[in-house]
Amino acid sequence: MKVDLNNLISITDANQNFSKVARMVDEKGSVVILKNNTPRYVVIDYSKLLEETFGDNISVQEATTKYLTKNGKA
Repeated sequence: MKVDLNNLISITDANQNFSKVARMVDEKGSVVILKNNTPRYVVIDYSKLLEETFGDNISVQEATTKYLTKNGKA
């Protein structure tokens, strides 16, 4: 996941104004919440989460197929 510097918000701001975080996610797709000036949490649109999960499953299936093809004789 790429992090855009414009998508950063402090945990204090996120706590005081979560609607701002939600608007940022709607506009930009994700927000990184900083705690003690280090990235700590990511808020993303749920539909993007499903896309990422599906993509990971495909990668696992492809890796399994390659592994079985390569080591099928064993």
